[in-house]
Amino acid sequence: MDEMRTPDGVPFLRTPDAAFADLPGYAFAPHYLTFEGLRLHYVDEGPRDGPVVLLMHGMPTWSFLNRHIIARLTAAGYRCVAADHIGFGRSDKVTDDGWYSIARHVAAHRLLVETLDLRGATLFCQDWGGPIGLAQVAEQPERFERLVIMNTWLHHGSYDYTPALRQWNAQWQPGGLFADNIPERLSLGWFMLRPLGLMGGSDLMALIQDGKTPDLGPEADGVRRGYDAPHAGLGRPGHAGPRRFPLSLPFDNPQGGAAEAQARWYETLLAWTKPVHFIWGATDGVFTEALGREWASRYPQASFDLLADAGHFPQETHVAEIAEIFLRRVAG
Repeated sequence: MDEMRTPDGVPFLRTPDAAFADLPGYAFAPHYLTFEGLRLHYVDEGPRDGPVVLLMHGMPTWSFLNRHIIARLTAAGYRCVAADHIGFGRSDKVTDDGWYSIARHVAAHRLLVETLDLRGATLFCQDWGGPIGLAQVAEQPERFERLVIMNTWLHHGSYDYTPALRQWNAQWQPGGLFADNIPERLSLGWFMLRPLGLMGGSDLMALIQDGKTPDLGPEADGVRRGYDAPHAGLGRPGHAGPRRFPLSLPFDNPQGGAAEAQARWYETLLAWTKPVHFIWGATDGVFTEALGREWASRYPQASFDLLADAGHFPQETHVAEIAEIFLRRVAG
């Protein structure tokens, strides 16, 4: 695939539209806006006059992650907006690793929020969608009315990074398991099956070491195709966006990870008095139940709902529970 350049000379790749055809549960019409000469994709579903939900994804996912929540909330009358970070999903993929920073991802979403003039919005955030999404709330609180926080974090001086998260960072450093094998031996679609319980650890290693792919049922294969689609045929250059997120953790990369800004957003949001709902996957070793409960304890008005058998990606595994909890909390 030929590399393109923005007017400022930034190199990028664009995934062909055909890669996104017939993905299960993801028949949403694409929408685009331009950020720094790049195409930023977003989903905008549901009634135009419905209450707005802004859904944020993290690593290594895209708006496909929230497809089931979008379906349930639009059926309940909500307008759902969900963008793909630059480097992910249907958005353009900058091939220069050094281009990516948390500040740039925040700026791209700020442009989305302002362009669509979102008001009275609920933020749904998880993984890197936490820092990037909560930045929008900290900087434009008048646009938001409610927060739903799932298995994420916001950096500050006393935050206790788990061993699992530090290991995740190490696996993406030069010589690390994922740095060396994605995408040559392990695509992101196959990678996502392991944390979703759709493929065992031994199957993952067999795929990396021997190229042996396990047999998948239709549902699991649909998930694999969904997470493979954005980077199909783009090779290592087209994976710069996913590669940079693990290397932007503030304990490893304070500047790229916007450590100072994150700490400022955290302090600003401690004054948040509107509704905030924590919905937490209990088996997540990266963002643990204890960390989630400690965070929720900072807000007298917070609710905390634990998904006892959910891991890091509850949007894939526990969508019915998430939707039921959210609608019940809103009604309450």
